[in-house]
Parts: sequence; C-alpha cells; structure tokens
Amino acid sequence: MSRINIATVAPEAYRAVLGLEKYLHANLDHTVLELVKLRASMLNGCSFCVDMHSREALAAGEDSRRLFAVAAWREAPFFSERERAALALTDAVTRLGEHGVPDEVWDAAAKVWSEKELADLVIAIATINVWNRISVTSQTQPPAEV
Repeated sequence: MSRINIATVAPEAYRAVLGLEKYLHANLDHTVLELVKLRASMLNGCSFCVDMHSREALAAGEDSRRLFAVAAWREAPFFSERERAALALTDAVTRLGEHGVPDEVWDAAAKVWSEKELADLVIAIATINVWNRISVTSQTQPPAEV
C-alpha cells in the first residue's frame, strides 16, 4: 500500500507533470523516450516505473533483449549512437553530482541530437526523475496482475 496518493492530494501538481508527458509523447521519439524512462527508473530503483515502462515498451514492439540490456547498455551491442547518447545523458542527469553533466557526455549527445531534441531529452529525463521520486517516496507498487 502506498503512503500517499499524490494525484488525489495534489491534483493540480499531478496534472502539471502529466502535461509534460503529453508534450514529450508528441515531440520525442517513442523508442528513445521509453529507453530513457526505463534507464532512469532502474537507476532510481523505482519498481513501479520499471514495470510500467517495460510493459509499455514491449506492447509497442520493443525487443525484450534490448530492454533487459538497458541495465548494462554500455556493454550491449543493441543500441544506436543516438540511443547511446540519450542513455549516457540519462545516466549523467539522473546521477547529477556536484560537477553536473560532464562536457564529454553533453558533447557526444550534441553530435547526434539537434538542440531542440536535446532540450526535449533533458525535459524527458527530468520528468521521469520526478515520477520516480513521487513513486519511490509514496511507495507505489506495480500492479500484482496486468
């Protein structure tokens, strides 16, 4: 059982984050968006989001081998240069330390993503981190059955 239902207690805030989701679904490649969501959720230990985004990606036709490999994406041969850049940026932004996002991570992403696409990627990573923090803090569990 979760600690709190943010959607019920703070519906305006919840709808605001949903607004970001709508924007991202309209402006970012769906495959990359799901990979980013899955990777950040793994890093943050959010079982609810790992479950949800794995199921959504599978339903959209994503290969299960690629999804499993997101946990070890640097060593896996399954990802394109653009996907690798997005995953590296996801790691850096999600694990944001006192030195921020390293220049080499940003520069690699800027080589293969346009400025607008980079902006959308940063918003996507920030948004899934918001969802992860809401779900982990509230102890939201994946559904027992789907």
